[in-house]
Amino acid sequence: MGCFTFIKVMMILFNLAIFLGGGTLLGIGIWVTVDGKSFMDIFGSLSSSVMQVVNVSYFLIVIGSILVVIGFLGCCGAQKESKCLLMMFFSVVLIIFIAEIAAAVVVLVYTSIAETFLSQLVTPVLKEKYGEDDALTQIWNVTMNEVHCCGLNNYTDFMNSPWYLQHNYTFPGPCCKSVLPCTSTIAAQANVSGCFDQILEEIRTNADVVGGVAAGIAALEVAAMVVSMYLYCYLDKK
Repeated sequence: MGCFTFIKVMMILFNLAIFLGGGTLLGIGIWVTVDGKSFMDIFGSLSSSVMQVVNVSYFLIVIGSILVVIGFLGCCGAQKESKCLLMMFFSVVLIIFIAEIAAAVVVLVYTSIAETFLSQLVTPVLKEKYGEDDALTQIWNVTMNEVHCCGLNNYTDFMNSPWYLQHNYTFPGPCCKSVLPCTSTIAAQANVSGCFDQILEEIRTNADVVGGVAAGIAALEVAAMVVSMYLYCYLDKK
């Protein structure tokens, strides 16, 4: 009984922390989305790129929502000793765990397939909306400047885009290592890597750190599933 109580309390505290963290991310995401100007006025000086903060607002909302749901199910399931909530918690964490494993396998083992899929998905969007959609343009500008890359594959991704047509058939500055005007000749000579290859290279270069973080997250997820199933089985025997 003492072991059960200890595990139950730890489950509650752990998931309460997840719930509060998710709620914080969700609140920040909503705040930035609804009133980004006031957020930038307060925290803008803390960021090297204020617009980069605004662009991740939807990401924060999604991640925050998932954490809130997980935290709620785990905390309430343990507190109320509800087998239904505990099983729902286990199922949600298991689905996320499987999705992470699948994504890692696709990216690391089937890199060419992932690149082809992203090319078919992202390249048409760049050609249609880069230079016209302010949010998308800013996201790509920040990404290319921070990662030192050009487009998803290379500078040709921007061929015939609104930006290309509006700027006298030139490409974004990062495609020419900030040499302006960025013509096709200069872009070809600069030979800046696409963002997909560059990000993949960064992951490979920092494989130890990335692997450690991934292993840590996976360990927490497995531990959460084991604990929730232990509580479930214990309650099932009562």
